[in-house]
Amino acid sequence: MSRQPPEQQLPPVQRLRVRYTKRGRLRFTSHRDFSRAFERAVFRARVPMAYSSGFNPHPRISYAGAAPTGSASEAEYLEIALAEVVDTAAIHVLLDEALPDGLDVLEVVDAAELPGGSLADLLTASRWIIDTAALPLEAEAAVATFLAEESVIVERMTKKGLREFDCRAAVVSLAVVGTAEADGDGARLDLVLRHAVPAVRPDDVLTGLSRSTTLDVGPAPLLTRLLQGPLDEADGTVGDPFAR
Repeated sequence: MSRQPPEQQLPPVQRLRVRYTKRGRLRFTSHRDFSRAFERAVFRARVPMAYSSGFNPHPRISYAGAAPTGSASEAEYLEIALAEVVDTAAIHVLLDEALPDGLDVLEVVDAAELPGGSLADLLTASRWIIDTAALPLEAEAAVATFLAEESVIVERMTKKGLREFDCRAAVVSLAVVGTAEADGDGARLDLVLRHAVPAVRPDDVLTGLSRSTTLDVGPAPLLTRLLQGPLDEADGTVGDPFAR
């Protein structure tokens, strides 16, 4: 007996791009946990999602540039494909109400109103604030030494095993900008990272700082992504991927 081919779904009629946060304890939410929470949210909010074809259809949701687990973020992005045209303001309210506090929707835009290019292609850099336990003067000296290096090699365990890579090459800028909010004696770092392959994370830069200068950043620095978007190579700033 032949198996019937899977039902083919109609193509999406609208695509929305969403900016959301990971705050407080929700920064420990893994990408897999968030994706499950978001799928439940679109179901509860009755968003008219478009679905993939095949024997196991799933809602068309594209994630891009997710922050590492444990990092807070004000600039996480995803794109959803819809089977009906909707009002973006209404979807913003519905999604924000359906998600738990800490996973907050900041902006929803119609992808058709934005310049061409995929969402992933627009997210080429991130700006981070890092609160450490390091003394500010020691941190400033360590940052100067780090930036003077042509390369700083670090190791990180990945799905493919232990990998070695240059964390210095991805650093666009790094500076001490004051003291950490949670600890008045600690140093706050402002970091702009170019999205590279393999990906360099802010904790990789902290590892590089510690190994190249012996700086002690403390047991649990707080990493917060402020911005994510296109990198302006001229001035090293991170732009808005929703800019029209």
